[in-house]
Amino acid sequence: MGTTGQGQAGQAVDEVNVPPVRKRSAVRGVLAAMRLTVVSAVTGGALAALVVAVIIKDVPVFLTGGGVLVVLILIGVVAGRRSPADEEPPAGRIALARIEDLRATSGESADVPVTFRLTVAPDDRPAYRVKIEQHINLVDIPAYRPRGIAVVEYHPDEPWKVLIVTRPTAEWSRRAEEAEIDSAPESTLVVSPDMSEGSWCMLTLFAFLAGAALVVLLFRAELFTSGNDDGVAAKSPSSSSSSSSASRTFSSSTTVSGPSTSLLAFGVMRVTAMELEARVDTAYVTAITIEDHRMAVRGDSTRPVSETVHLQSLPYELFPGLVREARTTLGVRDPRSWRIDVTPGTGAGAGPRVRVTVTGKEGTAHLDADATARITDRRAVGESG
Repeated sequence: MGTTGQGQAGQAVDEVNVPPVRKRSAVRGVLAAMRLTVVSAVTGGALAALVVAVIIKDVPVFLTGGGVLVVLILIGVVAGRRSPADEEPPAGRIALARIEDLRATSGESADVPVTFRLTVAPDDRPAYRVKIEQHINLVDIPAYRPRGIAVVEYHPDEPWKVLIVTRPTAEWSRRAEEAEIDSAPESTLVVSPDMSEGSWCMLTLFAFLAGAALVVLLFRAELFTSGNDDGVAAKSPSSSSSSSSASRTFSSSTTVSGPSTSLLAFGVMRVTAMELEARVDTAYVTAITIEDHRMAVRGDSTRPVSETVHLQSLPYELFPGLVREARTTLGVRDPRSWRIDVTPGTGAGAGPRVRVTVTGKEGTAHLDADATARITDRRAVGESG
């Protein structure tokens, strides 16, 4: 039993007994935080995968996200059913405690919340301080006063969990009346190492958003392309196309945007050309203009096929190499823009002409190529022609 002088003795050995308990609790808290972070991140990623799959119409991604959510739900159900049977609350022990201070606040019922500052003096370990809040009946409050002795229940592995026993046994009541306990030093105050509810909520939200953001970043190219396609299809004819089945001439253009949708990206030119072909309802055009984020076509339905360019016959996969050649070998050190112009060839049997133009502070330069992307002529900066 904690008696006079136990507080001083406890101060000498407190550094040996209390820290291991705190360390074990801290480890449990870290593990719980890690589990919560992983589960929240996976949940956020799975939900984001479902949304992304719907937008880009990817069935495997949808099934993966849905499968992960089902697994998480099953794990939660199994864990919820097993925890009550498998986890028993730690057994508490009875001890005496010195009431250092108490403060009651008003309540709406007969039991009011009271904040206690106690010196708990177990029989088998040094005395330590703790701060608790407990609801006490108004009738019993006069029995608790500063420097008085109370009977408490504490948990050896979690010493901050202390509960005042309002109806102790006759033996413990007698011990409380006879005991004298010294105040433990403020340095022995123990607090719960667990994070507050607000911290848990912030951790859950951050991990959830991080998981969702990771999935969105992984599919950012598909998302931007899909969103652009939808947006282009919804544009009005006055802003994106002036084609008409009743007119003899037509023109149409489309713009791609986003961090990864430059027309120099592999496959983007051909896909955009296919979209323009569907829009103007013909593959034969009289001019094609390609810039970094824009492709435009013009045509005339009265022109013979020999004086047009077939949209799908061009080697779009080789055009980025022509642009790279023009930007690095024609004397333009810092190219600000580039453009590809494709026009029908002149003369019988002549294929389309491809001209790549680059512009920078030094001036404008260009190179010409044939329908197979073979370079036929160059005009560097400063050369006439």
